[in-house]
Amino acid sequence: MVTLYSSSGQAVAYVDHDGQSIYLYDGRPVAWLSDESVFAYSGRYLGWVDNGWFYDRNGRPAFFTEDSTGGPARPARSARPARGARGARPARGAREARPAKPARSLSWSELSGNAFFEQ
Repeated sequence: MVTLYSSSGQAVAYVDHDGQSIYLYDGRPVAWLSDESVFAYSGRYLGWVDNGWFYDRNGRPAFFTEDSTGGPARPARSARPARGARGARPARGAREARPAKPARSLSWSELSGNAFFEQ
């Protein structure tokens, strides 16, 4: 399990043991990984993963993991909350085409938190 921490160091979500499914700590399934891309269950392209960083569509870091390298300064990590019962994963929508990756930024995304998955 890989924990996703926000720009404030809060544990927001985690990648399940299957290495693909992303859940919020309340148990809601919110996204999945395909190669290095992140997709909402609606099929919307949310961003990508590189060196343990989760980037938004604009190339700004939204989350870091314990193994992240490079990127902006990371805040102290808060304790992980208890995981809620996992909800059933919805059917995956048709994947949106991945746009060209913008240059990576060292400025944190405004979507660092639940908002990343709601875009």
